[in-house]
Amino acid sequence: MGTSIAIIADIHGNSAALKAVLDDIDKDEQVEHIYCLGDLIGIGHQTNEVLELLFSRHDITFVKGNHDEAVLKIINGKEPVSVGDERKHHNWIASRLNEKYIPKLLSIPNRQFRNINGKNFLFIHYHLNEKDEFMPIDNQPTIGKLDAIYENSDADVICFGHHHIVHHFKSKQRLYLNPSSVGCSHKPLTSYVKLHVGENEQIDTSFIEVPYDNKEFLLSYEKLNVPDRNNILRIFYGEQHLQYI
Repeated sequence: MGTSIAIIADIHGNSAALKAVLDDIDKDEQVEHIYCLGDLIGIGHQTNEVLELLFSRHDITFVKGNHDEAVLKIINGKEPVSVGDERKHHNWIASRLNEKYIPKLLSIPNRQFRNINGKNFLFIHYHLNEKDEFMPIDNQPTIGKLDAIYENSDADVICFGHHHIVHHFKSKQRLYLNPSSVGCSHKPLTSYVKLHVGENEQIDTSFIEVPYDNKEFLLSYEKLNVPDRNNILRIFYGEQHLQYI
């Protein structure tokens, strides 16, 4: 029989994309649990809608992302690492966050460990250094570099997000997976991974893309006067909104 799970990452305040992914996952009765790899909020403007969708379910395990951390620091009166327009954006997100979600957000750890059918899984938002800080994004990842980072880990499978592109690396030591981003794409598509661990510890991995209607989500950046919206719409959505103007 084995065990099937879904892995999602980088929702980034996009409830339209998240709903499409969750609806697709829910069609598969074999999926027993969902693991969410952080950045629930930030970049997108549907903060409370996303958190309501996620926290109302009882089948999701979370790790914290850098945008989640930045917004929580602002709420707690601390200095986030973000600066300039990104800091303004995080302040705006923090100001609109329903405070009922804060305790749950604060409780989310940086990493989660699970044993699934004999395989040791590590779930993180991105690679962490010895100070538990996120390392800079490596735009040219290799099996060798990943094995060097995790040479002291006993994990068989390491699942991470942050870098909004698919990673699928397999070394002699372990499997590395990044499902890509739920909420940020240059096409009206949202992404996740479905993973099945068989009774003999074999792993089947499926990278899934789900189409969704992102028109209202993209046009609302201007309507809501979201700080740093021009950069966000260009960098994270490839200026798809221009086709609707």
